Amino acid sequence: MNLADTIRAIPDYPKPGIIFRDITTLLGNARAFRRAVDELVQPWAGGKIDKVAGMEARGFILGGAVAHQLSAGFVPIRKKGKLPHETVSIAYSLEYGIDQMEMHTDAILPGERVLLVDDLIATGGTACAASALIRQIGGVIEAACFIVDLPELGGADKLRAMDVNVRSLVEFEGH
Repeated sequence: MNLADTIRAIPDYPKPGIIFRDITTLLGNARAFRRAVDELVQPWAGGKIDKVAGMEARGFILGGAVAHQLSAGFVPIRKKGKLPHETVSIAYSLEYGIDQMEMHTDAILPGERVLLVDDLIATGGTACAASALIRQIGGVIEAACFIVDLPELGGADKLRAMDVNVRSLVEFEGH
């Protein structure tokens, strides 16, 4: 099974010239979903990952499954104002402005080994901010894992420049 074949391409979404890579078709295919989770987990199986951090929202789906397979805790990284307890936040740039993400201050203890998980890496703004947030409270990022990488947009290279190991399962040209 080729995982790329299970990912739907939607042209001109959310704006003309963009090809949206929709993983909901992969998630809806039991074999593809299982294979994607297994491949994301494989390099760390039997190792010591304390927490898996997933970025809102598809990172929650994948991160929860990865955390389960690794017998690790799961940490949601959410948009500002969505978490009920004391949080730490970081601002990051979007294509058309600035946004903020947060996590609970006690979600990751200093020195805990963290795997960051999301569905797709494009420009890297969200993943770089999440990495900085994890490090800000003392977490050690073992790697950032994605199903899809859009290498032309440079996000994976930005993470590598931050000394983050990047793993992706599928690459697509364009954006």
